[in-house]
Amino acid sequence: MALNLAQKKALVADVNAVAASSLSAVIAEYRGLTVAEMTELRTEARNAGVYMKVVKNSLARRAVEGTPFECIQPSLRGPLLLAFSREDPGSAARVVKGFSREHAHLVTVSVAVGGELYDAANLDRVAALPNLDEARAMLLRTLNGPMTQLVRLLSEPGSMLARALQGRGEQAE
Repeated sequence: MALNLAQKKALVADVNAVAASSLSAVIAEYRGLTVAEMTELRTEARNAGVYMKVVKNSLARRAVEGTPFECIQPSLRGPLLLAFSREDPGSAARVVKGFSREHAHLVTVSVAVGGELYDAANLDRVAALPNLDEARAMLLRTLNGPMTQLVRLLSEPGSMLARALQGRGEQAE
């Protein structure tokens, strides 16, 4: 179904708003996927908090103008879908990577993070980025390590004294 000018403007504005507030984007070619497979992919994306849209390349070029994802414009050739991660930078990459394992027709073209365009080989690296909870856990482990060592260091002289007194007491008996 062809879109009229007002619908095209609304679509461009919608994608532009999402792109302006997103952390990363994955561009993938979906040629060969069935409607049922595309519906399954969209469901997985929605559940992961990923905005996924199939947009004409000319409209997608206009939609990403003025956003950090302006760098994806050279990649927009052929039947593509755009997946934007809004909550954590690796979610779109994880959805596309997981779905492409089972469906060979979904092929990653490029990945964009922080205004930098990367080729499809970097999909695994972006997918491995931690989500917010994992990042917080890593930060807490990093902060907790030196504190734990300090507590052990400060408690060691008291422990040594207690062991020495216990040994002396056992020796006297």
